[in-house]
Amino acid sequence: MSYFEENLRAVLATLEECHASLIMNGDRDTAQLVSVAILELRIKLNRIEDSELKALCDAMLREIEGTSKLVQPKPREGLRPRSPVSLKLVK
Repeated sequence: MSYFEENLRAVLATLEECHASLIMNGDRDTAQLVSVAILELRIKLNRIEDSELKALCDAMLREIEGTSKLVQPKPREGLRPRSPVSLKLVK
């Protein structure tokens, strides 16, 4: 492992600690920004090319679109949703 790669791994570990601390302290917006930096470093360390990342994103979008079609449609306006049935115990 080269010195450059070793240095990036150390920076990545530090950023992950910062991310966890930000989440614990409720600073979600800043944590999101740090997570983008973490993602960028992981992409660089794993030598992921733009075309590979685009293919992954496209596959994920197709999966999301496929599952969103399985969601039941909302009831039409003017129609009331069915109320739950109540049962009575008869002896």
